[in-house]
Amino acid sequence: MIPELESGKWFDSVFKENRQLFSEVDTLLRALDRFFIVENLPNHKDNFTTRNFYVELSIVRDVLLRVLSILEQVIPERTKNAFWFQKYAEQSYASERKRDMLRTHLYKQDSPENSLILLYDSFINLKVIITDILKSDRVTYIAFKNYGDIITREIRENRFFNPFSKEIDPEFDRIKNPELTKVIRSIKDKQIKRVVSTVLVLLYRLLRYLGHIDTSSHLHVSLNCGYVILVLIRSEIRGLIVYLKEIIREINDPELKKTIDSLAFQFSIESKRVYEQELRDLSRISALNRIRGRIENCHGIIRNLTEQCVVQLASHFAPQLEGEQLFPSFKTRLEQSLKLREDIYVLHELINILEGVFQKETARKKILESLKSYMLYFESFTFRLLRYDDYEEFAKFFEEFLSVSPEKLSSSETRKLYEKIHRFKIFLETTLRLVSQRTELKDKPLDRNRAEEILTQFLPDEI
Repeated sequence: MIPELESGKWFDSVFKENRQLFSEVDTLLRALDRFFIVENLPNHKDNFTTRNFYVELSIVRDVLLRVLSILEQVIPERTKNAFWFQKYAEQSYASERKRDMLRTHLYKQDSPENSLILLYDSFINLKVIITDILKSDRVTYIAFKNYGDIITREIRENRFFNPFSKEIDPEFDRIKNPELTKVIRSIKDKQIKRVVSTVLVLLYRLLRYLGHIDTSSHLHVSLNCGYVILVLIRSEIRGLIVYLKEIIREINDPELKKTIDSLAFQFSIESKRVYEQELRDLSRISALNRIRGRIENCHGIIRNLTEQCVVQLASHFAPQLEGEQLFPSFKTRLEQSLKLREDIYVLHELINILEGVFQKETARKKILESLKSYMLYFESFTFRLLRYDDYEEFAKFFEEFLSVSPEKLSSSETRKLYEKIHRFKIFLETTLRLVSQRTELKDKPLDRNRAEEILTQFLPDEI
């Protein structure tokens, strides 16, 4: 028996030093399980039995690589060396009886150390298998599902690292903010306290998952891990909505009922925007910058929504509580509406200027480029603030407009472009009026000086 694998007790110290990495492993294992449920995938509702799942399985491979990378970091070097020596010994000269003993000891999972080594061993084998499967150009739904069944079984049969063994894992699912803890403790009704604390823990769990999405990376592995975590969050949001609707029946306080119902409604609407618009068929997009932009937008939308819901629920019990006390970068609904109105105003003004110089080819080209630059900015920072009903019109126009090459426009195409721009300008005027009518913007006029300063930054020196 390899002594390091048999009796080494190193897990507690390793976990303490690498809690964030273990949280990421927990998140990715959950995400892998949910990714193989096709209803969670934000794709067209085509016949998945005839669909090619090559891209989806390639995404899974990248998640496996990330999990293995983390395990490589957290397992002590001496233990890894012992593990690889044992693998070599099994294959090269161990008798069948000795091999059986080694395997029996590992499968027993009598310690977190052995469970972690078993997870490592399983994922190494899964990586080899998936690499061979992906040598083919086509992966059937049956192959995708069966491979998923194997991964799910390996995850759920792991004694210490099965993320589904507990409804709420106190190691990771915690509310650390002291202000929020005070609010929970102040609730006198035990049933209400239990319900509210559970909802807040579930909301904080969504924030934990989001914390493991790297929105700045352009690497395939990071982007694919982020995508899979967003698929997990879709599943979690569905469960959260069901739970919120169930607990409404247990609550007698009409105002609290209204607040809980509002949370369910907001998650229902915003999840449509994320999964039916932003992420729809993302796995079929090849440009990394577009993938990263979509993931970043979805990350921002869900984080903003979740933080707003935490503040909204906490404020029911502590009206004096400010969002900044819970989240340092919190932006209130007022600030978001102010920014949205300002950015739509600048977009409208740029289009207005473009209309005015449209017949002058040189000026038109310059303003087209300025407008494209601003639209890229708008996509990155403002799209997430749009409401579900407005998003589709913006996304459609941006996609068409950003693909326009000014120097290749024929006279008929120029005329069609002008008509589209004019129609979108009218739509912007309507949207701007509706945004300005929001309750939080009452008696708060647009800061035109600031908006003009932003506009000037995007305009060419000469037109």
